[in-house]
Amino acid sequence: MPRLTEQEKQEVVRFIEADRPLPEKYRFLLFEDKREVELVWNGKTSEVCNIVLPFQVIEQVDEPRSEKSSDTARQMKLFPLDARGRQLKGWTNKLIWGDNKLILSSLKNGPMREEIEKQGGLKLIYIDPPFDVGADFSMDIEIGGDTFTKKPNILEEIAYRDTWGKGADSFIAMIYERLVLMRDLLAEDGSIYVHCDWRVNAFIRIVMNEIFGINNYVNEITWKRSDAHSDGGQGAKQFGKICDTIFYCVKSVGQQILNMQFTPLPEATASKWYRHVEEGTGRRFNKADITGPGGAKKGNPVYDWKGVTRAWRYSKERMEQLDRKGLIVYSNTGMPYLKRYLDESKGVPTQDLWDDIKMIRGIHGSSEGLAYPTQKPEALLERIIKASSNEGDLVADFFCGSGTTAAVAEKLGRRWICTDLGKFAIHTTRKRLIGIQRALKADSKNYRAFEILNLGKYERQHYIGVNSNLREAEQQKQLEEKEAAFLDLILRAYRAEKTTGFACFHGKKAGRLVAVGPVNLPVTRLFVEEIILECRKKHITKVDILGFEFEMGLFPNVLDEARAKGIDIASKYIPAEVFDKRAVEKNQVVFHDVSYIEVKPLINTKKRQHSVAVELTDFSVFYSQDSIANAEAAIKNKGSRIVVEKGQIVKVKKDKDGIVTRDVLTRHWTDWIDYWAVDFNFESKREIIRVKNEETGEWEEQWTGDYIFENEWQSFRTKKDRSLELKSIFHECPPGRCKIAVKVVDIFGNDTMTIVDVNV
Repeated sequence: MPRLTEQEKQEVVRFIEADRPLPEKYRFLLFEDKREVELVWNGKTSEVCNIVLPFQVIEQVDEPRSEKSSDTARQMKLFPLDARGRQLKGWTNKLIWGDNKLILSSLKNGPMREEIEKQGGLKLIYIDPPFDVGADFSMDIEIGGDTFTKKPNILEEIAYRDTWGKGADSFIAMIYERLVLMRDLLAEDGSIYVHCDWRVNAFIRIVMNEIFGINNYVNEITWKRSDAHSDGGQGAKQFGKICDTIFYCVKSVGQQILNMQFTPLPEATASKWYRHVEEGTGRRFNKADITGPGGAKKGNPVYDWKGVTRAWRYSKERMEQLDRKGLIVYSNTGMPYLKRYLDESKGVPTQDLWDDIKMIRGIHGSSEGLAYPTQKPEALLERIIKASSNEGDLVADFFCGSGTTAAVAEKLGRRWICTDLGKFAIHTTRKRLIGIQRALKADSKNYRAFEILNLGKYERQHYIGVNSNLREAEQQKQLEEKEAAFLDLILRAYRAEKTTGFACFHGKKAGRLVAVGPVNLPVTRLFVEEIILECRKKHITKVDILGFEFEMGLFPNVLDEARAKGIDIASKYIPAEVFDKRAVEKNQVVFHDVSYIEVKPLINTKKRQHSVAVELTDFSVFYSQDSIANAEAAIKNKGSRIVVEKGQIVKVKKDKDGIVTRDVLTRHWTDWIDYWAVDFNFESKREIIRVKNEETGEWEEQWTGDYIFENEWQSFRTKKDRSLELKSIFHECPPGRCKIAVKVVDIFGNDTMTIVDVNV
């Protein structure tokens, strides 16, 4: 340790006695012999999350959809080992909804890590994290001829905007921990690309140097995404901001794959250039610029001359051998050069300035556009994925947004893992991937099954987890305390008053009693029946049931039974935002009424061909976002606003004289539906999770008691086609009783499922 002067020692003692932090200079004087460049922020720590939670598979998509009732049977007969899908290849692509810190930790430390390693490891990560301090994560939803802006949920606001609200250090802390987890998850020959803009690129560059090491830093790619005249924002006080930055690092220098890529030249100069042909892929990007010597004639093959060994440096024998093969060419001055032939695709090696890929114009107008505000062009991801992975490799995106990485990876034959915190992002990606599956299937090309996962009830259990190192009595005491705190939190978020003296009820609000369901289990029929029993004993007529999940098929039958007994029951979902105290304190948590679906099974037994179809007959929602009264008070003359109130989307307008009119946009229940799908044999596939046996340390399989929804047929709206089929195809099934599951996803991205028993 370096010696301190007497004055410095006295100063250190004074700061310690006053319980004040030491000045920054002492961090180096006391602990660092050599000063190095380092990014420091409030609360910096080297500790990262190491929690392992089981992944729950909530949906699988093996086939994009069966168009005819005989499709499935015919394919099983003709292609029992079809190369498309999970049945042969073993790996199922993964779309995961949830907090990517917990997801990354569970991938890194949990049983899925073994599955990843069997695929050769994770070769490539691309992320485009939210970095815009004023970014709008709202979604534009089309309703008839109008567009309604869906506000981000509180989780998205807190994760993105409130992170910035605390300053840059909170953003850096968030991205730092996740980048450490990503580095540890990467294969040794893996690469990572981090997309950012001027707001945070300086921070991210230093963070990546610190995490990956300066020797593993490869490129700072500048993407010129737009032209100055379009949306660069140039004005009297600034130059146009038309570029983003993509930082490219590797896990281990010299180990990574980087496939040589070439950028096409303008037509006028293309005849002078040819692409170099070289066997194999997966090599360092260490080629010099390909150009010709000064004396080369137009149209001649070109060859390297700068930074590459010249032919005349070879031995006489080697020169003669190369000359016999026609690999020597002479300049006008007689200088011999090693010929480096290029193929018919004209271009030059891609540099770190990418000005040939434009952003998606107008979101709505582009053929790729999905009305997702941060969507990136597929050409950008295609270049990255082709450069740093090979066919069959595993790639990942942990801020997947609209799913561009997954879409391009699927088209290029890569395996993928994509995650996002936003439910709407997961739904957008699901539709996009099904669309790609349909296109690949129509072209008789291979595609791979994918599944949708989350951490579900295990993530909720984590929030109220108990320390397993405590003695049993202390664990029980801690559990009771945390459960009480959990109930307090839910009631505060719901703005209900706590009550006592009831067996089933925990609070009351506006003349209604409130029952809170369990944190780790769905609200079951038995739970509701106990509530009804207490209501009848104590003459209670109005009840709200709050739950994270509700048993499949519980509604609307149980509500009708309760109403027949004079009890008005309202069932509401507890949103994940309740676990953020800031959201609770700001009264920002919205409890939506449970939607419910009505379907009609259609059975065909003609010619002994047992088959069943499903017709969607009704869908009820009760959402609210803003209110008509607020809109009327806020909008100015000649203005308008679209609001959601009690399950209706209404456009409120004021004319030039201040006269208010209301136009209901959701004229039919189908206007609420964005997507629906059918599993014709629900309960045929159990949901299995892998958990660690604390005694043996081995990972063991357990059945959760739930089943996986196998998506066998679906219909959904797209940007180009707003129509929706309300009747599925007939699906062949064995005679007897079966359970059919129907899932509906509404225009907000929330899903509801019902189960019907059918006797074929």
